Amino acid sequence: MSLKGVAIAFDLDGTLVETAPDLIGTLNLMLGEHGLPPVPLASARHLVGYGVRVMLEHGFAEAGAPWDPADFPLLFERYIELYRGRIANESHAFEGVEAVLDQLAADGAILLVATNKRTDLALLLLEKLNLLHHFAAVVGPDAVSRCKPDPAHLIEAIRLAGGDPGRALMVGDSENDVIPAKAAGIPVVAVSFGYTEIAAADLGGDRLIDHFDQLLRAVAELLA
Repeated sequence: MSLKGVAIAFDLDGTLVETAPDLIGTLNLMLGEHGLPPVPLASARHLVGYGVRVMLEHGFAEAGAPWDPADFPLLFERYIELYRGRIANESHAFEGVEAVLDQLAADGAILLVATNKRTDLALLLLEKLNLLHHFAAVVGPDAVSRCKPDPAHLIEAIRLAGGDPGRALMVGDSENDVIPAKAAGIPVVAVSFGYTEIAAADLGGDRLIDHFDQLLRAVAELLA
């Protein structure tokens, strides 16, 4: 299958990489510093992708502790400091990711990451997991005019990678990926193993996959 010049954009957290253990682990370190009990991974996993504020609010609420929005800036800086130090302790690429990235590249696709994770953190994570070399661009919200679910994030990311939004496809795990792709007229493959409060089958993706070994067929069907 020739994909020469086709841009394929991937979300990061919950799509390429299982990051919840380190994100929630960092939350629990923060809670421990405030004398609060940890939250179970299962109860907070779906919050990944909604930002640090949401995770901290959830953690404080679960502990029955008061939440003062005025404290957030300092809490945010501390969270990022702790997360940077353990960003790839337990995080790992989902099964089959590297093989499919290699195949897509061999078929001529332009690969990129369009993530709501800050660009510096996304680059650090991908580097530590030895995935960075696969991508022509890694584009967080700080590198574009608007962040997902605004379609500008996806469109600008594709262009930064040297691709054409008119010859592109999105792969993601949440409405933050499906909404911008649909708005931009870009086909979207949803994955069932990521972080979403909406059932993956109800996200509205053009295809739904349960494993990365199903992605090549989905791409071929959508671009046929």
